[in-house]
Amino acid sequence: MSAATQPVGRRVSPRAAGDFLKNNPIYVAIALLVIVTSVVEPKFLTLNNFDNIVRQFGVLIFAALGMTFVIMAGFLDLSIGGIISLVAVVTVTLIDPIGQGPAILVGLAVGLACGLLNSILIVASGALTQAESLFITFGMSLVYGAVALMYVQGVTQFLTYSESDISIFEALNSGQIGFLSVATVVFLVCLAILAVIEKRTYMGRSVVLTGGNKVAARLAGIPISRTIVMIYAISGLLSAIGAIVLISRVTLADPTMGTPYMTQAILAVVVGGTALIGGRGSVLWTVAGAFLLILLNNCLNLLGVSSYVQFMIWGVVLIAVIWLDAVKETRVSG
Repeated sequence: MSAATQPVGRRVSPRAAGDFLKNNPIYVAIALLVIVTSVVEPKFLTLNNFDNIVRQFGVLIFAALGMTFVIMAGFLDLSIGGIISLVAVVTVTLIDPIGQGPAILVGLAVGLACGLLNSILIVASGALTQAESLFITFGMSLVYGAVALMYVQGVTQFLTYSESDISIFEALNSGQIGFLSVATVVFLVCLAILAVIEKRTYMGRSVVLTGGNKVAARLAGIPISRTIVMIYAISGLLSAIGAIVLISRVTLADPTMGTPYMTQAILAVVVGGTALIGGRGSVLWTVAGAFLLILLNNCLNLLGVSSYVQFMIWGVVLIAVIWLDAVKETRVSG
């Protein structure tokens, strides 16, 4: 075989690499964040700190994965904070009466039921805009949070006070399957299932088409109502899984513990590159977005930045991400 006909490895041109980085700035941000923090704070690149980052990945990534489908379809779900809180207190309080396995199943059922209730309200009211879904789910978050508070009378429930076996929760917190933690395996299984739904199923395509243009999707025969039910069911179920992983890590259930994750999940999805107005996104992008947020939080803590300044930084990041998303959509439509 002559040199001219020999197969040559595919080369990536500098221009192609530049276009990739331009279209995926999150990877540039992650790289810069790692470099700067590792120079300023040597403890950043230690195994203990990496383990801490992985542990923080838990509840946020599950909530964000569910939120991805909701935002891709052109809706929002602000109820996940209330769902996480409600599932947490229900699960912990049921361990002694019915056992840890059934308690976890009830917790998952509560999360799924809350998601289905959200979808029923949205479909029944004809709320097909993002703003309408925002206010409906925010109202339901208040309802779920109030139910959680009344259920335990505002008292924090401690997992370690349970008289029954809590080995499943201990395994979720510190158990290993090979070199991976049990929680990581649960995350990878959920990610794989959602990725298949997104890329390989009719319902996954329905989500994208619904988010792109609801009128056109309806005319094309896309079942809008069924799509709404599916995305909110997924969001509720994933929030419930996140709640169970969270109580396994912190060993308690508080009726307000889910509140911070309401905005963090949306931020992780949009930071990852999913269009806030819907029609474009990916669960894999969301993983990158969640990782960047957790990395940023970890860096700020290691650098000794006060919590007040961190709140301000989170606000700036949220505004910047929404602004950049709007600019990108303007360019695409223009």
